[in-house]
Amino acid sequence: MTLLVTAASGHLGRLVIDALLERGVSASDIVAGVRTLAKADDLAARGVGVVELDYSRPETLAPAFASVTRVLLISGTDADRVAGHRNVIDAARAAGVERLVYTSAPRVDEVDYALGADHKATEAAIAASGVEATILRHNWYTENYLDAVARATETGEIVAAVGQALVASASRRDYAEADAVALIGDEFRGQTLELGGDVAWDYDELARAASEVVGRPVTYTSVSVEQLTAGLQAAGLDAGTAAFVAGIDDAIARGALSRIDGTLARIIGRPTTPLVEGLRAGLAAR
Repeated sequence: MTLLVTAASGHLGRLVIDALLERGVSASDIVAGVRTLAKADDLAARGVGVVELDYSRPETLAPAFASVTRVLLISGTDADRVAGHRNVIDAARAAGVERLVYTSAPRVDEVDYALGADHKATEAAIAASGVEATILRHNWYTENYLDAVARATETGEIVAAVGQALVASASRRDYAEADAVALIGDEFRGQTLELGGDVAWDYDELARAASEVVGRPVTYTSVSVEQLTAGLQAAGLDAGTAAFVAGIDDAIARGALSRIDGTLARIIGRPTTPLVEGLRAGLAAR
């Protein structure tokens, strides 16, 4: 069985490959799909196959999918990510791939938000393709907060428009392990799973965690979506980008990231990484 990991030179992709190797998958049975081959020299040195794979360039996809059994489609970051995802899905179907595992976003069928819309559209495209799939809806990565915590070292505050909403984050490594398990095994074939941390915390708790990590008092300052949007524009973001970013906070305020049910911990066979530990490790790795 040959396993293709897309976006393999990124943070999540590298961790997935680590998790596959740790679970006994031979390096020769792993293919790392990357946009820039030179960025995967370290993976090649470990015996992992490396192929050029660019979601936006369909001509790279068919060669990358040759002789591949299962594919992990790590969601893209391009502005038109859905088109790129569809290219990958089409290539998987044409190649007769046995299974597609996709890293989606949380609660896309329950909470309406701009980021979620792209993932919802990708999930629909996968369903329409007829390719057997496992959809893993990743809640927030704890690492998403590293910039905010680093800024708090200077400012002493974390500013957000989420009210008292809850976030069930986990470390990127936790999700990577779950992605590897779903790719290797058969237990989760055909399923859509919401993955998140064992504990849902609010932003006052995030501020307390930041205080512990950076060694100074940090407080959470709650603002409105409108205030956040204006602040982002004042910091130099264009109107569209500012609205998109503020819209994510609005989605969090409406509960997009609040769900906890233990699924992630059950899949990886251990508790998820606590918030403080994840923040500390993430900052140390920078």
